[in-house]
Parts: sequence; structure tokens; C-alpha cells
Amino acid sequence: MLQIERSYGFRKRIDAVHHEKMNDSDLPCQDNEIALGRNWCIVLDEKAPEPVRRTAYDLADYFKTSMGLNLHIESAGDTAVTFTIDPQCGLPQGAFILQVSENRVNISAADAGGIRRGGVYIEDLCNLRGAPILPLGDVRREKLITPRILHSGWGIELFPDSHLNAMMHAGFDAVAVFCKGPNETNVGTLDFNDLIDRAANYDIQVFLYAYLPSFKHPDDDDAVEFFEKVYTELLLNYPGVAGVMLVGESAVFPSKDPATSGKHYNDAIIDGIPDVLPCPGWWPCSDYPAFLIRVRDAVRKAIPHAKIIFNTYNWGWTELELRKKFLENLPEGITIQVTYDIFAERRLFGQLSRVMDYSIAADKPGYYFESECQEAAKLGIPLLSTANSAGTTWDIGVAPYIPVPQRWITRFKELDRYRRECNLSAFYDCHHYGWFPSVITELGKAYFNSPQCDLDELLKILARRMAGNGAESLLAAWQKWSDAFGFLPITNEDQYGPLRVGAAYPLIFQPNITRTMSSKEISFPADPKAHFGGSIVKTLYQPYENINQLPGALRYPVELKALDEFLRLWDEGIALYASAVAAAPAYRQEALERELNLGKFIRCAVQTCRNVKQWYCLNRDLQNIKSAAEGLAILDKIEALAAAEVENTRSAMPLVAVDSRLGWEPSMEYVGDKWHLEWKLRQVASALREVADYRKILQLR
Repeated sequence: MLQIERSYGFRKRIDAVHHEKMNDSDLPCQDNEIALGRNWCIVLDEKAPEPVRRTAYDLADYFKTSMGLNLHIESAGDTAVTFTIDPQCGLPQGAFILQVSENRVNISAADAGGIRRGGVYIEDLCNLRGAPILPLGDVRREKLITPRILHSGWGIELFPDSHLNAMMHAGFDAVAVFCKGPNETNVGTLDFNDLIDRAANYDIQVFLYAYLPSFKHPDDDDAVEFFEKVYTELLLNYPGVAGVMLVGESAVFPSKDPATSGKHYNDAIIDGIPDVLPCPGWWPCSDYPAFLIRVRDAVRKAIPHAKIIFNTYNWGWTELELRKKFLENLPEGITIQVTYDIFAERRLFGQLSRVMDYSIAADKPGYYFESECQEAAKLGIPLLSTANSAGTTWDIGVAPYIPVPQRWITRFKELDRYRRECNLSAFYDCHHYGWFPSVITELGKAYFNSPQCDLDELLKILARRMAGNGAESLLAAWQKWSDAFGFLPITNEDQYGPLRVGAAYPLIFQPNITRTMSSKEISFPADPKAHFGGSIVKTLYQPYENINQLPGALRYPVELKALDEFLRLWDEGIALYASAVAAAPAYRQEALERELNLGKFIRCAVQTCRNVKQWYCLNRDLQNIKSAAEGLAILDKIEALAAAEVENTRSAMPLVAVDSRLGWEPSMEYVGDKWHLEWKLRQVASALREVADYRKILQLR
């Protein structure tokens, strides 16, 4: 049984890279294998660089913790694990060759990063084998996708060595840091050079995600001076930075393109009248290429080899010809970042539906991603994808990952097709919602290193490792959950509403009984020190209409039907998962119980989404009644729905109590924990008092 976990206790779990009792295979060593035993050691040269030393000690800890085998670190040995760095060996950065013979296991690489990756590969092989047994022969591995860029799963801009080590073990090789100035992030001060130096010990690069001043037109007389002051002077302090990441919404400039407002989105109101033309950050402006030239030149003046990445996420909704023209005029030296899932077209019971933001509901990409990659490939433009391949999306904003591996496998295979056909070479693996180790990270690590594995077969192997005799039930549960996500509506009101914070989302009675004429929107309570806190939670649920999707009045009946189908499939998956837990070995059950607990938490969040959408429809109907009797009947339904949601909220409480990662997200901090669930209950009680008042209003004579 899972135990109560204090706030942030998940940080110990996310950084645990070696797990006990991984040596449970009863299959003896085969003729084409070698078993490591007590007569083996790990040889470490006293002059070895720090990353190699870390590899040696990490392997020693792995064999002791996971395999019950003490391999001492020695200066020499006849039967040993050894390391060879040869800068002239011809291997690319981070690549390695693992050579296994009767009395020697050697990792060779051109750099210390390759040695680190080779050490992790030995661990992976032994974990899959269930014993300290390795296949004889030589194996070469190199990164098919690099960099793979992550934000911290600990919290915004928190990168202790233990977490960098966990990132490296999970197959990632770069981190992104929000940068507002020298050592300045969106949440405070961070010593950039210290992070760069420490990350290098784990074969991890550092990218600066720019939140820097940019409101200067590239044709202005002082434009060169402006951009050099912003970028060149900054980067001269951090020569180890690997690159700079830009996106329209945080790199807005005063475009002269007549199709735009030419203003920052905060300033696009004159005399109270909003300018309905798009802000330049949301449009492929004709002068954006000139802006990028200024940024590129300023960055490269400080760091000639720096990668400059520009994300077209904000205008992926526009027509191809506009986006194509932008790409045709893109200056050399810019990598284009394209989001895999956004704007993908789906069908819910035959009705057109769109993916409005990051979601694994889009297991296959949409037209924006397809067309952008194809056009960039024709023009020879380097490509990076916002792939969300670390397993987390905005689907359930306060869940550590989405446990739908079959759906992730489809995405990984599609991403690989674009790697082969369009030279897609790098991933932005998560946004600021972070990452968490899971079966998804295991699949991605194995697949995006050459040569590639059979993902479907690997999933079966991982299921057996996790659940033993419960593997078939586990695979079936994951399949049910993967199927369910095909029915999840991915709307802005859901992803910025009930799906963002789960069962803690409020039920606001929308008729405005007021003496102050104030809005019914309420502030979602959150830590004021958080990066975004509650500012990215919209509490007054309503359709956020968009030119790319049907209006809410037409969507909601179908979306409610789809949510019911989601919940039906999810419940079937929960039952299958419980069977897997019961059939698994006792020492494997805790990890399985934790993922089952996650599955139940996701179910609560989706139930809240369904209830909130129905709540909105009832509130809307209430404001279009033709008789008091009709209104009173609707109030009965509203009260019954509130009662059901109260029970759903209460059912989430024991789930968050045993997993401190549930209800937390790096940019918001805790927004779905026990305190917020109790706040929700108080809020619903307040809303029901308003319902009672409205009942009196209806009965006035």
C-alpha cells in the first residue's frame, strides 16, 4: 500500500536511477552472453576526467543496488569494465562502442559524454535481461536525435546534480533555461555558468530560452546596437551556452507588416477598443526574417557556433502560403522549431475537432507540422520538433506523465519518419511542465539511439519486467487508456480549465446575482512566487472560440458524448490494471500501484472536465428559460451535478495524499493538492448558496 508522501517528496523518486531487485531472471547465461560476477571489477585511471569518474562510481552503485553485485573500483584488473577515450576514433559527440568479451567490457568514445552514455547502456541491457549478463560482441550507439531538450522536472530552473544525472539516464542531452538577463530567469537568479559546468559532467548542454527585450524594428538606425546590447553582451559572459531559443510570443517586435497590429499584445488597445489584427508574435510577418538576422548576428558575435532556434508555434494556424513565404526568406543559420501536435485535425463521432495545444490525443501530426517540415526540408532548413516525447503534455496539466504508451509509440514512429524524410534532427521534449521517468522515457531512449529497436516488442519486454505474470493485463490496460485518449476534447477552455488543474477546478454559477456588478471569474489560488501560478487557469468556464474550430454550441453535445466514451474506456483500463497489480510479484507492486493511482487521478480530472462542460450547458440553458418551472427543473439538475462533482473531488484526495507529484506542475506549483481540493469543496458550497438564491428569484410573484 502506498504511504502518505509529503509535498515535493516526488523529487527523491524522480532522481532515483537505480532500483532494487532488478536481477530476478531465472534464465541462465547463454553461449552468446557473459555473466559479470564477484571476480570482476571496474578499472578507473586516477587521471580520468570527472565525467568518467562519475560513470565508474555510477556503475558500481548500479551493480550493487540493482543487481546485488559488488564491483570494486580498481586501478587495474584482468576481468574488468574499462573505459577508453580516443578523440581520433571518428565517433560523433556522445556516441560510444560497447565491446564485450569473456573477460572485458569496454566502453570507447571520442569524449567523456560518450562514456557516460555507454555506462547507462550497460545498465539498460542488464535491466532488460534481469541479470548482470551482457551479450558478447561489439555494439555501436549514437544519438539519432540531438539535442533532446528538457525543462526541469524538479521545478522551474532547479537543476541539482541528482536531477541532471536522472536526465542523462533517461536519454536526454540538453536543458532549457528561461532567460530574462544575466543570470536572471523568470523566477529569480540562477548561476548560468555553474549550471553549464555541472551539466557538462552529464553530457548535457544548456540552451537559453529567450525572454529578452526585443521590441525594436530591425531597420531602425540603432537596431544593431540594440540587439548587440541585448544578446552579445549577455552571451559573452556565458561562452558555454549551446544556443538560444526564440518563439513569437516572447520575441515580439514592432513589425511593419500591414497584416498585424504592429504592437505588443498588451498594448493593442486604443481608447478601450481592441485592435483585432494579430500581434506580430502570432503572424509570419514579412519582416520577421530581418529581425532574425539581427538576433543571429548578435548571438554569433559572442558565440560563433551557437544554435539559434525559432519556433513557428504561434502561427501554425495560418495558411501554408504565408508560412511558406516566411520559410523561403528565412536567413541561414536558423533552426526552425515545429510543434508536432498543435492544430492537428481529428474527428469525434464524425465531427471536426482540432487539437488546440500540446496533446497526446494527436498521436499523428496535423497539416501544420507536415507542411512545415516538408517545406523546410525542400529549403534545407534544419528542423527541431516540439515533440513532447518526455511523456508529458497539457492534457492533464498536473500529472507527471500520460501513461498511454501505445499512443506514444505511434508518435515516435511518425517522428522517426520525419527524421528520415525531412532531416528532423532535434527535439524539444517538454515545455515548462517538466518531465518524469516512465515507460515512455524508456521507449524514447531506446528508439532514438541507433540502431532502432522494435518498439512494440520492447513494450512487451518492459511490461514483463514491470508486472511479471500481470504483463498481459498491463498491456491491455495501457491499450484501453491509449484508446480513450482518442476521445479527449483538446479545447483551450478545457486545457486552460478543468484539465489543467484536475478535480480542484471550481464550479462557478454563471447567473450574476450581484450588487457590485463584478465579474464571475475568480482568481485561482496559487503560490505567488510561482512562474505562472493561477494566471494560466481560466475559472469562468466558457467556449474560447477559434477560427479553426466549430463554435462551442455545436461542439459541446459531441464533446460530452466523447468524454463519456473516454471514461468508459478508462474505467475498463483501471480494472485491467488492478488485475496486473494483483498478478505481479510482490516486490513490483508498489511501482504498479503508483501508476494505477495516477490512472485514477487522471480519471478524476476527466470526470471534472465532463461535469464542468455539462455545468456550463445547464447554466447557459438557465439563462434562456421561458418559464419559472423550466428554470426550477434546471436548478435541480445543477444541484445534482454539483453533488456528483463533490464526490469526485473527494475521491481525488487520497490519490494526491500518496503522490506529491499529483496536483503539482513546475510553472504553477501546487494547484491540485489536498488544500486546493478542499478549497474546491468550499467554493462549490458557495456556488450552491447562489443556486438557492436563484431558486428564490424564480419564485418571485
